Amino acid sequence: MFIFKHGKSAIFLFLLPVACFNSGAGAGAATYVYHVCTNTSTYLPNSAFQSSLKLLFSILSSNSTVENGFHNATTGHSADDKVSGLFLCRGDLSPQVCQSCITAATTELPELYCPNQKEAVIWFEECMVLYSDLNRFHVFDPSYRPVVTNSQNVTDPDFLPASLVPAWLQNLAMRAASGREHPGKNFAVSQFDYSDRQTLYGLAQCSLDMGRDDCDTCLKESISSLQVCCERRAGVMAVMPGCNIRYETFLFYNTTATSASPLPTPIVPGKSKISSAVLAVIIIPVGGFVCLFIVGFCVLRKRAKRRRYHQDVEAEEEADHHEFTKAELKQYDFATVQTVTNNFSIDNKLGKGGFGVVYKGILASGQEIAVKRLSSRSGQGAGEFKNEVMLVGKLQHRNLVRLLGFCLDAEEKILIYEYVPNRSLDYYLFDPIQRERLNWTMRYKIIEGIARGLLYLHEDSQLRVIHRDLKAGNVLLDESMNAKISDFGMAKICVADQSQGSTNRIVGTYGYMSPEYAMHGQFSVKSDAFSFGVLILEIISGKKISSSFELPDSFGFLSYAWKLWSNGTPLEFVDTSLGESYSRKEIIQCMHIGLLCVQEDPAVRLSMNAVVYMLNNSDSVSPPPPRQPVSVFRYNSEIEPDVGSKSLSVNEISISEVCPR
Repeated sequence: MFIFKHGKSAIFLFLLPVACFNSGAGAGAATYVYHVCTNTSTYLPNSAFQSSLKLLFSILSSNSTVENGFHNATTGHSADDKVSGLFLCRGDLSPQVCQSCITAATTELPELYCPNQKEAVIWFEECMVLYSDLNRFHVFDPSYRPVVTNSQNVTDPDFLPASLVPAWLQNLAMRAASGREHPGKNFAVSQFDYSDRQTLYGLAQCSLDMGRDDCDTCLKESISSLQVCCERRAGVMAVMPGCNIRYETFLFYNTTATSASPLPTPIVPGKSKISSAVLAVIIIPVGGFVCLFIVGFCVLRKRAKRRRYHQDVEAEEEADHHEFTKAELKQYDFATVQTVTNNFSIDNKLGKGGFGVVYKGILASGQEIAVKRLSSRSGQGAGEFKNEVMLVGKLQHRNLVRLLGFCLDAEEKILIYEYVPNRSLDYYLFDPIQRERLNWTMRYKIIEGIARGLLYLHEDSQLRVIHRDLKAGNVLLDESMNAKISDFGMAKICVADQSQGSTNRIVGTYGYMSPEYAMHGQFSVKSDAFSFGVLILEIISGKKISSSFELPDSFGFLSYAWKLWSNGTPLEFVDTSLGESYSRKEIIQCMHIGLLCVQEDPAVRLSMNAVVYMLNNSDSVSPPPPRQPVSVFRYNSEIEPDVGSKSLSVNEISISEVCPR
């Protein structure tokens, strides 16, 4: 039976088949449960609201691998096009399963289930997605009372005394609402051994934008609905826009992703109990034996420790070699690196960064390479260096500079990269003579390449890399003037999977830093989006973020761009060296994207998924209007905290943030 109430209306549906309730722990297709179209109002095809909804779904999809399985966003700015939405993935599932479910939900909801609806919600076993033009889903709404139940009746006449199940579910709901068992998630699981023949498995979860009280109320309302309809069902699931609770007679959740312990088995009337005396006779001898066993084990372990140490070292070296081979990385000895760089000759020096010097080298095969010799300021040990080299070596994309190998010899830590011949973007963009070589077609291709490279780092690789120092000097150009992002190679591994974090060590370049990172050390994929927005505006104008002294009335760079945009004269921002040889439509589109990326609030900045989508679908997407960008920074010089000064770069590596997914 499915009960859905909204306002004064109510819909009663027949029992859903048991096949609807699979574990969902695999990476296959999402398992549809139910949907609701509230029919509050509709939108017209190709309207501003539809554009906002598409952008919202793109934002949700691009954030579908966040570790906590939850994200909400709002797009549009007026009553006609504003829409809010969120997704919630089941707390025991991997980011990959969550991403698959969100992709299915955002594709099928507007196309198959609720076309042209301004408010809708869809439930899968693995996730829930909802959106509304009224933005009313952030708190528990008691008018929604959906219940889904398994269709199998119980055959065991002793199945579940009615007084036990509600108490167990209430305890489960309380644990989920507290959020203590799985930090960052309002989620809990439990098993209930109510007899020697049967165990119940339960899961409860709330949306992360609900407070503890709302979560507790939502789950208790769900339990009340279950008590009305489902006392004799073998399994049951209740879903609401803000919460869900479920139990089954089989294990349907992923135990490897949960750490909850079984609840103590309640004492059912009529069941026999073991006396305290019998328990003492059993426990005391067993406890003594266990203590003796532990003492003996410790003695044997101490004797074997030295022998195993050498075996472990050999095994670790063999495993490292295997992993480097898998990542197609080569380990070079220091003598070879000295030879190919002519003993790090100054004639071979390509550039210097805060974490070391870059030299050009030529291997015996004739292949040209860039050799980054890290300084002692990199602050890494040998084990950490090897681990990070192995991880970063797996990043391969046409718009990234590729890591080929490394050298680790005593205090020497060296990275070997492909050599990119046409130097860096800043060499051309900010030189009054060289910039004329960059026509608009080249610049647009460079913007697209940078966006694709960042999207790969943020979403499509097996790691999540937050660059933290994206700028023109860290975009290299190959022989065909294709963009290749550099300076992402020396990674700091996060202590846990995450899409954002904070640090006391600010690295990067003022002007390109987002305000929340520069002032508070808070970084995320949206801090990279801010840097990308600055870079787009630089590519359009041919001016640096630090060039406010060259602008009329001493405007800051971003303020000047906003003034021209808001005055309806964006083409005055275009680099004069382009003359009239550019696409007016592409210039306005790129300036629009750039301004949306440099918004002060990270939540309203574009994700790289949305940026790539807009660049590829400019005729069908109407992005929301930008607001006035952040204006807290004014620059007369370029300062780089904690990394020192840098010259124009060719191949540089400083430091980035890498989060294994």
